[in-house]
Amino acid sequence: MDLKRTFTGFAAALLMTGLLGNPAPAAPDDSPSTRDFGNGPERNSVAAEIPPIGQSASTFKIATGTTGYPRQNVLRVYPENPADKSIKLGLVPYHGIAPKLNALQQASNRVSAEVIGHSALGRDLYLVTVTAPETAAQARKQDRWRALIEDDPRQANRDAALKLGYKTPVWINANIHGDEWEGTDGALRVIERLAGATDPATAALLARTRVYVTVTNNPDGRIAGTRVNGAGFDINRDHATGSQPESRAVRDVVIGTQPFVMLDEHGYTGTTLIEPATPPHGQNYEYDLYIKHALPNALGMEAAIQRLGHPETARADIPFRDYAPGDWDDWPPIFTPMYGIYQGAVGHTVEIPLQVNRGVYDSLPVEELRRRSAVNTDVASATITAAISYADVHRRSLLEGQIEQFRRGWAGEPSPEIPDGFVEGFGPEDRYSTTFPRAYVIPDSGPAAARLVDHLIANDVRVTRATHAFTLTGRSYPRGTYLVDMRQPKRGLANVLLEAGRDISQLVPQMYDISGWSHRLLWGAPVDISRAAAPRVSTRPVVAAGPAGHVPSGGRDLLLTLRDGSDVRALNTLLDLGVAVRQTTAATVLVPAAARDAASLVADRFGVRFTAAPRSATGTPLTRPTIAAAVSADELFVLRDMGFQPRVVSTARLNAGADLSDVDTLVVSSGLSYAGLNATGRAEVDELLARGGVVTRGSTGAAFNAAAGLLPATAVAARSDANGVVAVDNTGPVVGAGSPPHSFVYSPLWFTGTGFTVEQRYASTPLVAGHWLPSSTEAAGRAAVISGPTARGGRAVLFGTEPLFRAHPKGLYAPFARALYWTAG
Repeated sequence: MDLKRTFTGFAAALLMTGLLGNPAPAAPDDSPSTRDFGNGPERNSVAAEIPPIGQSASTFKIATGTTGYPRQNVLRVYPENPADKSIKLGLVPYHGIAPKLNALQQASNRVSAEVIGHSALGRDLYLVTVTAPETAAQARKQDRWRALIEDDPRQANRDAALKLGYKTPVWINANIHGDEWEGTDGALRVIERLAGATDPATAALLARTRVYVTVTNNPDGRIAGTRVNGAGFDINRDHATGSQPESRAVRDVVIGTQPFVMLDEHGYTGTTLIEPATPPHGQNYEYDLYIKHALPNALGMEAAIQRLGHPETARADIPFRDYAPGDWDDWPPIFTPMYGIYQGAVGHTVEIPLQVNRGVYDSLPVEELRRRSAVNTDVASATITAAISYADVHRRSLLEGQIEQFRRGWAGEPSPEIPDGFVEGFGPEDRYSTTFPRAYVIPDSGPAAARLVDHLIANDVRVTRATHAFTLTGRSYPRGTYLVDMRQPKRGLANVLLEAGRDISQLVPQMYDISGWSHRLLWGAPVDISRAAAPRVSTRPVVAAGPAGHVPSGGRDLLLTLRDGSDVRALNTLLDLGVAVRQTTAATVLVPAAARDAASLVADRFGVRFTAAPRSATGTPLTRPTIAAAVSADELFVLRDMGFQPRVVSTARLNAGADLSDVDTLVVSSGLSYAGLNATGRAEVDELLARGGVVTRGSTGAAFNAAAGLLPATAVAARSDANGVVAVDNTGPVVGAGSPPHSFVYSPLWFTGTGFTVEQRYASTPLVAGHWLPSSTEAAGRAAVISGPTARGGRAVLFGTEPLFRAHPKGLYAPFARALYWTAG
């Protein structure tokens, strides 16, 4: 490894420890590009203060069979907003985008614009398609060919007309991080150029190409000048989860357009950065098909920015070529390009160079900010143009590569081993692969299973349902069981969502963001694996999971067990309806027979399943807890999703006189320091602690516990970037009772001491999948979650794990909610 790559790894390690921040714009020979640390201050020191917002839905589906191109729509025009942060930079404000697109549609029959969904705050998300006009019949033929590539790749490969006439799809995603603006402006420049060009070469290009552009993936952040969307989420961490409307919208775009090449335009890294990335490479990729094009396409984009002639664009950082393993990886499917690879695209993150956001937005003169934004716009435009050109020149090979990816899936073939030197620089450190199982089996077990099945289907994973009972690998399954046969075109995506993952701690020195995830282990649904045997049962395709809700007949009282976030939402709805619910254990509530109609209502709405209560069942009255929350945005989102109505607090709010007199329990994970409270704030908190409960998470919560003198526990922290799926032993009556045997950690903690109940312990070998140095065994057998009466007179539960992280580990929601009910009791 050369000295440059060694230094790069060292710089990234410094970034992980917080010694490097967002870099200043770099000259071509300065430090390498960096990016924001995954578990940043938004989860540890800044309490979210986001008002409740409605759930927006993605509405985009490729129009088929009815119309050709152009497909033009008059976009609604938003009022001018002088507070739009892009104005200062000389860029197009959000309210200026729709008028520009409306004018382009009027001026050119090559341009179509449509609304594909709405942001968290309800703003329109636009998709622009640029292509030569097509009749309805021509568009239907393109639709049939696109479907054939996925559904019958062998036949597609034999179809000479398809290979000659299928239009090359290229997708550009811009402005996913709201305060990384210029991808939008660069894309609009390309759209305008393609729309108005009169030369024969452009006409010929658009006759054989469709260019799709999501002009701004994050209008809320674009206007506010924030990385996150209106709900406080980083959309470029959400693609495996799909919790946000913006990520769901582009998910539907990539599925509907099936691009050969896609770019995700970002900033700002000091030097332009263009993927492909470093190891570890996603082990479920068909990586040979990807890197064959990703590296030369990146080199072409580098050459394009060099031709701009700016001193700041004399070179690009191409992580695969320039960085050490682990410095800029493509391991998790949470990022847009990595997700796009599983959908058949050659995906690239492009990081434009010159910083104009955050501190420098306010500190630099407007003239310098606009100079930088102009350079950045040039870079975005150049990389987009180069990628379109590459896709056009290499359209036949890219088409055959996508066909081959889907063919391997249908055939169940192992991914081929890639030889050293396959592309320049490819070596043993780049070799990641997996053995695909034959099938996954998902019993129809309730709302968690239905949610998982619907999520798989939404991501274009094919799921079927058994039409009668069957046996597989020695286990019997009833009719209605869901099956994910891994002989399907997008097996890589199916597997990356459902497999356990891999402990990669010893393979790379550090990781940028999460290294472990697993819908099978963390989403609460039982999922079995058949490694080699094919399910021998007739099935039918599933378009949506069947109804999961159930209320038993008869006149008995009903039991609801809090296993899933849907169960919690149902319980909170019953409490809102005034049902006299009683709690029998921390995990079970009793609903009177007289409330059967209300139970049926929530069973239908949330898919929950009630059982008949024993005649002797009793319990204590349960009321809806009043919760105050100093938490991160993702945790606030989940609490609201479960039907809680948390009152947002923070150190500043409490010091300013926020009232806690009616609060039952306080949740502390971000932005609340007991030591930082003034006399007013401390008095309010002390009064609550003398009668109510506390639930904490992470380092901020542990510091609050220690400063307030609640539980006699000492928190011990692992390395801050340790993260992943962990095995746990459930030992306690509140969080531990009936909880899954796996949890999730990021910057994990464990607790030492006595005088409390251990609800969960890390298993003897904690890490199942992820990255944890020096070793996760340092936490083996240690207390991960604890509970008990506090020295102040209330109750507390302390989490060293991350049960609500980015709204992802959905099977851990209910145990967290049980802690809220118990501490409020």
